[in-house]
Amino acid sequence: MKDLSPADLSYLSQFGFDPELFASWREALRTGQLSAEGNLVQGKMLAPLEDSIHDMPKKGTPDRARIDELGEEAIKRGELGLVILNGGMATRFGGVVKGVVDVVDGKSFLELKIRDTLQTAAECGGTIPIYLMNSFATDASTKEHLEAHDFFGAGADGIRCFTQFISVRMTEDGGIFVDDAGKVSPHGPGHGDFAPALRHSGCLADFLSRGGKHLFVANVDNLGARVHKGILGHHLDRRAQVTVEVAPKWPGDVGGAPYLLDGKLQLVEQIRYPEGFDPDIVDVFNTNTFHFAAESLDRDFDLGWYYVEKKVDGRKAIQVERLIGEMTRFLKSNFLRVKRTGPTSRFFPIKTPDDLDAGREEIAAMYPGLLGES
Repeated sequence: MKDLSPADLSYLSQFGFDPELFASWREALRTGQLSAEGNLVQGKMLAPLEDSIHDMPKKGTPDRARIDELGEEAIKRGELGLVILNGGMATRFGGVVKGVVDVVDGKSFLELKIRDTLQTAAECGGTIPIYLMNSFATDASTKEHLEAHDFFGAGADGIRCFTQFISVRMTEDGGIFVDDAGKVSPHGPGHGDFAPALRHSGCLADFLSRGGKHLFVANVDNLGARVHKGILGHHLDRRAQVTVEVAPKWPGDVGGAPYLLDGKLQLVEQIRYPEGFDPDIVDVFNTNTFHFAAESLDRDFDLGWYYVEKKVDGRKAIQVERLIGEMTRFLKSNFLRVKRTGPTSRFFPIKTPDDLDAGREEIAAMYPGLLGES
Protein backbone atom coordinates (compact mmCIF):
# COMPACT_ATOMS: atom_id res chain seq x y z
CA MET A 1 0.00 0.00 0.00
CA LYS A 2 1.44 3.38 -1.02
CA ASP A 3 2.50 5.74 1.75
CA LEU A 4 3.26 9.44 1.66
CA SER A 5 6.83 10.19 0.57
CA PRO A 6 9.05 12.83 2.20
CA ALA A 7 8.42 15.03 -0.85
CA ASP A 8 4.65 14.59 -0.45
CA LEU A 9 4.84 15.46 3.24
CA SER A 10 7.03 18.49 2.55
CA TYR A 11 4.47 19.89 0.11
CA LEU A 12 1.45 19.07 2.26
CA SER A 13 3.02 20.61 5.37
CA GLN A 14 2.94 24.04 3.68
CA PHE A 15 -0.85 23.97 4.03
CA GLY A 16 -1.19 22.63 7.55
CA PHE A 17 -1.47 18.91 6.80
CA ASP A 18 -1.96 16.84 9.98
CA PRO A 19 -0.37 13.37 9.51
CA GLU A 20 -1.79 11.99 12.78
CA LEU A 21 -5.33 13.07 11.96
CA PHE A 22 -4.98 11.62 8.46
CA ALA A 23 -3.73 8.31 9.88
CA SER A 24 -6.79 8.17 12.15
CA TRP A 25 -9.08 8.61 9.12
CA ARG A 26 -7.32 5.80 7.25
CA GLU A 27 -7.85 3.49 10.20
CA ALA A 28 -11.48 4.58 10.58
CA LEU A 29 -12.10 3.75 6.91
CA ARG A 30 -10.56 0.31 7.34
CA THR A 31 -12.75 -0.45 10.35
CA GLY A 32 -15.92 1.06 8.87
CA GLN A 33 -16.19 3.80 11.50
CA LEU A 34 -15.83 6.44 8.78
CA SER A 35 -18.66 5.91 6.29
CA ALA A 36 -21.64 7.52 4.62
CA GLU A 37 -23.83 5.95 7.30
CA GLY A 38 -21.64 7.51 9.97
CA ASN A 39 -22.49 10.97 8.63
CA LEU A 40 -26.17 10.62 9.49
CA VAL A 41 -27.89 12.52 12.26
CA GLN A 42 -28.90 10.28 15.15
CA GLY A 43 -31.37 12.61 16.87
CA LYS A 44 -34.76 13.77 15.63
CA MET A 45 -34.75 16.76 13.24
CA LEU A 46 -37.75 19.05 13.61
CA ALA A 47 -38.98 22.09 11.69
CA PRO A 48 -38.07 25.48 13.19
CA LEU A 49 -40.66 27.27 15.29
CA GLU A 50 -42.77 29.71 13.28
CA ASP A 51 -40.93 32.84 14.45
CA SER A 52 -37.41 31.36 14.23
CA ILE A 53 -36.71 32.54 10.67
CA HIS A 54 -36.72 36.32 10.44
CA ASP A 55 -37.36 38.73 7.58
CA MET A 56 -35.83 42.11 6.89
CA PRO A 57 -38.13 45.04 7.79
CA LYS A 58 -39.62 46.62 4.69
CA LYS A 59 -37.93 49.65 3.15
CA GLY A 60 -39.41 52.94 4.28
CA THR A 61 -40.35 51.68 7.74
CA PRO A 62 -38.82 53.02 10.97
CA ASP A 63 -37.46 49.55 11.81
CA ARG A 64 -35.65 49.35 8.48
CA ALA A 65 -34.21 52.84 8.88
CA ARG A 66 -32.98 51.88 12.35
CA ILE A 67 -31.17 48.70 11.32
CA ASP A 68 -29.75 50.37 8.19
CA GLU A 69 -28.28 53.02 10.48
CA LEU A 70 -26.87 50.39 12.84
CA GLY A 71 -25.04 48.72 9.95
CA GLU A 72 -23.88 51.95 8.36
CA GLU A 73 -22.44 53.27 11.62
CA ALA A 74 -20.60 49.98 12.23
CA ILE A 75 -19.02 50.16 8.76
CA LYS A 76 -18.14 53.81 9.34
CA ARG A 77 -16.32 52.81 12.54
CA GLY A 78 -14.35 50.14 10.64
CA GLU A 79 -15.97 47.24 12.47
CA LEU A 80 -16.85 45.06 9.43
CA GLY A 81 -14.53 42.82 7.44
CA LEU A 82 -15.22 40.61 4.42
CA VAL A 83 -14.06 37.01 4.05
CA ILE A 84 -14.41 35.55 0.55
CA LEU A 85 -14.41 31.74 0.46
CA ASN A 86 -12.17 31.26 -2.57
CA GLY A 87 -10.92 27.72 -1.99
CA GLY A 88 -11.85 24.45 -3.62
CA MET A 89 -10.15 22.51 -6.37
CA ALA A 90 -10.50 24.75 -9.46
CA THR A 91 -12.16 21.94 -11.43
CA ARG A 92 -15.61 23.14 -12.53
CA PHE A 93 -14.28 25.81 -14.91
CA GLY A 94 -11.93 23.50 -16.80
CA GLY A 95 -9.08 23.78 -14.33
CA VAL A 96 -9.20 27.60 -14.21
CA VAL A 97 -9.52 29.20 -10.78
CA LYS A 98 -13.12 30.43 -10.69
CA GLY A 99 -12.42 33.68 -8.87
CA VAL A 100 -10.28 35.00 -11.74
CA VAL A 101 -12.76 34.11 -14.52
CA ASP A 102 -14.22 36.97 -16.58
CA VAL A 103 -17.84 37.32 -15.52
CA VAL A 104 -19.11 40.43 -17.30
CA ASP A 105 -17.56 43.52 -18.92
CA GLY A 106 -14.06 42.10 -18.42
CA LYS A 107 -14.48 41.81 -14.67
CA SER A 108 -13.81 38.66 -12.67
CA PHE A 109 -15.76 37.23 -9.74
CA LEU A 110 -13.14 38.66 -7.39
CA GLU A 111 -13.12 42.09 -9.03
CA LEU A 112 -16.89 42.44 -8.78
CA LYS A 113 -16.91 41.45 -5.11
CA ILE A 114 -13.92 43.60 -4.16
CA ARG A 115 -15.00 46.74 -6.01
CA ASP A 116 -18.58 46.42 -4.77
CA THR A 117 -17.28 46.14 -1.20
CA LEU A 118 -15.05 49.20 -1.60
CA GLN A 119 -17.98 51.14 -3.05
CA THR A 120 -20.24 50.25 -0.12
CA ALA A 121 -17.52 51.14 2.38
CA ALA A 122 -17.06 54.55 0.74
CA GLU A 123 -20.81 55.20 0.77
CA CYS A 124 -20.82 54.52 4.52
CA GLY A 125 -17.71 56.62 5.13
CA GLY A 126 -15.55 53.72 6.34
CA THR A 127 -13.17 50.98 5.24
CA ILE A 128 -13.71 47.22 5.00
CA PRO A 129 -10.62 44.97 5.12
CA ILE A 130 -10.90 41.94 2.84
CA TYR A 131 -9.60 38.42 3.52
CA LEU A 132 -9.52 35.64 0.91
CA MET A 133 -9.57 32.01 2.03
CA ASN A 134 -7.78 30.29 -0.85
CA SER A 135 -6.78 26.65 -1.22
CA PHE A 136 -3.52 25.11 -2.38
CA ALA A 137 -5.20 24.90 -5.83
CA THR A 138 -6.32 28.57 -6.00
CA ASP A 139 -3.74 30.52 -3.98
CA ALA A 140 -1.05 31.24 -6.60
CA SER A 141 -3.43 32.18 -9.42
CA THR A 142 -5.48 34.36 -7.09
CA LYS A 143 -2.44 36.31 -5.88
CA GLU A 144 -1.21 36.78 -9.45
CA HIS A 145 -4.66 38.07 -10.44
CA LEU A 146 -4.74 40.57 -7.58
CA GLU A 147 -1.25 41.87 -8.26
CA ALA A 148 -1.83 42.14 -12.01
CA HIS A 149 -4.85 44.38 -11.36
CA ASP A 150 -3.34 46.44 -8.53
CA PHE A 151 -5.66 44.81 -6.00
CA PHE A 152 -8.68 46.41 -7.70
CA GLY A 153 -8.21 49.62 -5.79
CA ALA A 154 -8.07 48.01 -2.34
CA GLY A 155 -4.28 48.27 -2.06
CA ALA A 156 -1.97 45.47 -0.93
CA ASP A 157 -2.77 46.32 2.70
CA GLY A 158 -6.51 46.13 2.10
CA ILE A 159 -6.55 42.48 1.00
CA ARG A 160 -4.91 39.58 2.81
CA CYS A 161 -4.90 35.96 1.65
CA PHE A 162 -4.80 32.85 3.81
CA THR A 163 -5.21 29.21 2.86
CA GLN A 164 -7.51 26.53 4.09
CA PHE A 165 -5.91 23.26 5.13
CA ILE A 166 -5.13 20.26 2.96
CA SER A 167 -5.63 16.51 3.05
CA VAL A 168 -5.25 13.52 0.74
CA ARG A 169 -7.93 11.38 -0.87
CA MET A 170 -8.17 7.74 0.08
CA THR A 171 -9.36 4.45 -1.35
CA GLU A 172 -12.32 2.66 0.18
CA ASP A 173 -10.05 0.40 2.23
CA GLY A 174 -8.08 3.31 3.73
CA GLY A 175 -5.24 3.29 1.23
CA ILE A 176 -3.87 6.45 -0.34
CA PHE A 177 -5.66 7.24 -3.59
CA VAL A 178 -3.28 7.63 -6.54
CA ASP A 179 -4.36 9.40 -9.74
CA ASP A 180 -3.68 8.21 -13.28
CA ALA A 181 -0.33 10.04 -13.22
CA GLY A 182 0.75 7.99 -10.19
CA LYS A 183 0.55 10.93 -7.78
CA VAL A 184 -1.32 11.32 -4.51
CA SER A 185 -4.52 13.32 -4.87
CA PRO A 186 -4.77 16.24 -2.42
CA HIS A 187 -7.98 18.14 -1.63
CA GLY A 188 -9.29 20.92 0.58
CA PRO A 189 -11.36 19.61 3.50
CA GLY A 190 -14.32 21.96 3.09
CA HIS A 191 -15.52 25.42 4.18
CA GLY A 192 -15.47 24.21 7.78
CA ASP A 193 -11.78 25.18 7.65
CA PHE A 194 -12.82 28.84 7.77
CA ALA A 195 -12.55 29.56 11.50
CA PRO A 196 -9.45 27.46 12.35
CA ALA A 197 -7.60 28.61 9.21
CA LEU A 198 -8.46 32.24 9.94
CA ARG A 199 -6.97 31.86 13.44
CA HIS A 200 -3.97 29.77 12.37
CA SER A 201 -3.00 32.28 9.67
CA GLY A 202 -3.08 35.27 12.01
CA CYS A 203 -5.84 36.94 9.98
CA LEU A 204 -8.32 36.85 12.86
CA ALA A 205 -5.80 38.54 15.15
CA ASP A 206 -5.05 41.05 12.40
CA PHE A 207 -8.73 41.91 12.03
CA LEU A 208 -9.32 42.25 15.77
CA SER A 209 -6.22 44.44 16.13
CA ARG A 210 -7.72 46.85 13.58
CA GLY A 211 -10.80 47.26 15.76
CA GLY A 212 -12.79 44.78 13.70
CA LYS A 213 -15.83 43.21 15.32
CA HIS A 214 -17.87 41.43 12.63
CA LEU A 215 -16.98 39.34 9.59
CA PHE A 216 -19.21 38.90 6.55
CA VAL A 217 -18.42 35.50 4.98
CA ALA A 218 -19.57 34.45 1.49
CA ASN A 219 -18.67 32.15 -1.40
CA VAL A 220 -16.74 33.72 -4.26
CA ASP A 221 -19.25 32.31 -6.76
CA ASN A 222 -22.40 33.67 -5.07
CA LEU A 223 -22.64 37.04 -6.81
CA GLY A 224 -25.76 37.91 -4.81
CA ALA A 225 -23.84 37.86 -1.52
CA ARG A 226 -22.68 41.47 -1.14
CA VAL A 227 -21.93 43.68 1.83
CA HIS A 228 -25.25 45.16 2.96
CA LYS A 229 -25.59 47.67 5.78
CA GLY A 230 -29.12 46.55 6.60
CA ILE A 231 -28.23 42.87 6.95
CA LEU A 232 -25.25 43.80 9.11
CA GLY A 233 -27.65 45.95 11.14
CA HIS A 234 -30.04 43.01 11.55
CA HIS A 235 -27.14 40.89 12.81
CA LEU A 236 -26.20 43.60 15.30
CA ASP A 237 -29.79 44.17 16.39
CA ARG A 238 -30.26 40.49 17.17
CA ARG A 239 -26.98 40.44 19.16
CA ALA A 240 -26.11 37.20 17.37
CA GLN A 241 -22.76 35.46 17.23
CA VAL A 242 -23.68 34.25 13.75
CA THR A 243 -26.39 35.36 11.34
CA VAL A 244 -27.21 32.86 8.61
CA GLU A 245 -28.82 33.90 5.33
CA VAL A 246 -31.39 31.38 4.14
CA ALA A 247 -33.28 31.55 0.85
CA PRO A 248 -36.74 30.32 -0.16
CA LYS A 249 -36.57 26.73 -1.33
CA TRP A 250 -37.59 25.99 -4.91
CA PRO A 251 -38.48 22.58 -6.41
CA GLY A 252 -35.32 20.61 -7.10
CA ASP A 253 -33.13 22.57 -4.68
CA VAL A 254 -30.60 20.57 -2.72
CA GLY A 255 -28.59 21.64 0.29
CA GLY A 256 -28.73 22.03 4.03
CA ALA A 257 -31.27 23.96 6.07
CA PRO A 258 -32.03 25.00 9.64
CA TYR A 259 -33.66 22.35 11.83
CA LEU A 260 -34.29 21.92 15.52
CA LEU A 261 -31.84 19.24 16.65
CA ASP A 262 -31.01 18.40 20.26
CA GLY A 263 -32.98 21.43 21.38
CA LYS A 264 -30.97 23.88 19.22
CA LEU A 265 -31.88 25.48 15.89
CA GLN A 266 -28.88 24.77 13.67
CA LEU A 267 -27.86 24.16 10.08
CA VAL A 268 -27.80 20.52 9.04
CA GLU A 269 -26.35 19.70 5.63
CA GLN A 270 -27.90 17.19 3.25
CA ILE A 271 -25.15 14.58 3.63
CA ARG A 272 -26.32 14.18 7.24
CA TYR A 273 -30.04 13.62 6.58
CA PRO A 274 -31.22 10.24 7.91
CA GLU A 275 -32.76 7.75 5.50
CA GLY A 276 -36.38 8.58 4.78
CA PHE A 277 -36.16 12.10 6.21
CA ASP A 278 -38.41 14.68 4.52
CA PRO A 279 -36.40 17.91 4.05
CA ASP A 280 -39.52 19.74 2.87
CA ILE A 281 -40.63 20.27 6.46
CA VAL A 282 -38.51 23.44 6.05
CA ASP A 283 -39.19 25.88 3.19
CA VAL A 284 -35.75 27.59 3.19
CA PHE A 285 -32.18 26.39 2.70
CA ASN A 286 -28.66 27.49 3.53
CA THR A 287 -26.94 29.96 1.14
CA ASN A 288 -23.54 29.59 2.87
CA THR A 289 -23.55 33.32 3.61
CA PHE A 290 -22.92 34.47 7.19
CA HIS A 291 -22.13 37.33 9.53
CA PHE A 292 -19.94 36.27 12.48
CA ALA A 293 -19.07 38.15 15.64
CA ALA A 294 -15.29 38.01 15.24
CA GLU A 295 -14.45 37.47 18.92
CA SER A 296 -16.65 34.36 18.97
CA LEU A 297 -14.30 32.75 16.42
CA ASP A 298 -11.25 32.91 18.68
CA ARG A 299 -11.72 29.40 20.03
CA ASP A 300 -11.69 25.77 18.93
CA PHE A 301 -14.87 24.27 17.48
CA ASP A 302 -15.44 20.52 17.68
CA LEU A 303 -16.83 20.22 14.16
CA GLY A 304 -17.55 16.80 12.75
CA TRP A 305 -15.50 15.19 9.99
CA TYR A 306 -17.68 13.77 7.23
CA TYR A 307 -17.22 11.04 4.64
CA VAL A 308 -17.54 12.28 1.02
CA GLU A 309 -17.24 10.27 -2.19
CA LYS A 310 -15.74 11.83 -5.33
CA LYS A 311 -15.01 10.59 -8.84
CA VAL A 312 -11.35 11.16 -9.72
CA ASP A 313 -10.02 9.85 -13.04
CA GLY A 314 -13.21 7.80 -13.31
CA ARG A 315 -12.64 6.02 -10.00
CA LYS A 316 -14.20 6.39 -6.55
CA ALA A 317 -12.11 8.36 -4.09
CA ILE A 318 -12.91 9.13 -0.47
CA GLN A 319 -12.23 12.48 1.17
CA VAL A 320 -13.08 13.92 4.56
CA GLU A 321 -14.66 17.35 5.00
CA ARG A 322 -16.07 19.60 7.69
CA LEU A 323 -18.93 22.07 7.36
CA ILE A 324 -18.96 25.79 8.18
CA GLY A 325 -22.70 25.69 8.87
CA GLU A 326 -22.14 23.30 11.76
CA MET A 327 -20.76 26.24 13.74
CA THR A 328 -24.40 27.13 14.41
CA ARG A 329 -24.38 24.23 16.91
CA PHE A 330 -22.01 26.21 19.11
CA LEU A 331 -22.93 29.88 18.56
CA LYS A 332 -25.95 32.06 19.29
CA SER A 333 -27.54 31.94 15.85
CA ASN A 334 -29.88 34.21 13.94
CA PHE A 335 -31.57 33.01 10.73
CA LEU A 336 -32.56 35.63 8.15
CA ARG A 337 -34.69 34.93 5.08
CA VAL A 338 -33.33 36.76 2.01
CA LYS A 339 -34.39 37.31 -1.60
CA ARG A 340 -33.19 35.10 -4.43
CA THR A 341 -34.72 36.94 -7.40
CA GLY A 342 -34.16 40.30 -9.09
CA PRO A 343 -31.21 42.70 -8.93
CA THR A 344 -31.23 42.68 -5.11
CA SER A 345 -31.06 38.87 -4.90
CA ARG A 346 -28.77 37.59 -2.13
CA PHE A 347 -28.40 34.15 -3.72
CA PHE A 348 -27.07 33.92 -7.26
CA PRO A 349 -24.51 31.10 -7.34
CA ILE A 350 -22.46 30.33 -10.45
CA LYS A 351 -21.21 26.75 -10.35
CA THR A 352 -20.43 26.03 -14.02
CA PRO A 353 -19.62 27.90 -17.26
CA ASP A 354 -23.19 27.20 -18.40
CA ASP A 355 -24.52 28.95 -15.27
CA LEU A 356 -22.36 31.95 -16.13
CA ASP A 357 -23.46 32.09 -19.75
CA ALA A 358 -27.11 31.94 -18.71
CA GLY A 359 -26.76 34.51 -15.95
CA ARG A 360 -24.68 37.34 -17.46
CA GLU A 361 -27.61 39.62 -18.17
CA GLU A 362 -28.91 39.29 -14.61
CA ILE A 363 -25.41 39.78 -13.19
CA ALA A 364 -25.04 43.02 -15.16
CA ALA A 365 -28.30 44.22 -13.61
CA MET A 366 -26.98 43.40 -10.14
CA TYR A 367 -23.74 45.39 -10.54
CA PRO A 368 -24.69 48.39 -12.73
CA GLY A 369 -22.45 50.85 -10.90
CA LEU A 370 -19.31 48.83 -11.62
CA LEU A 371 -19.66 48.31 -15.36
CA GLY A 372 -17.41 50.38 -17.55
CA GLU A 373 -14.87 51.06 -14.79
CA SER A 374 -11.20 50.62 -15.58
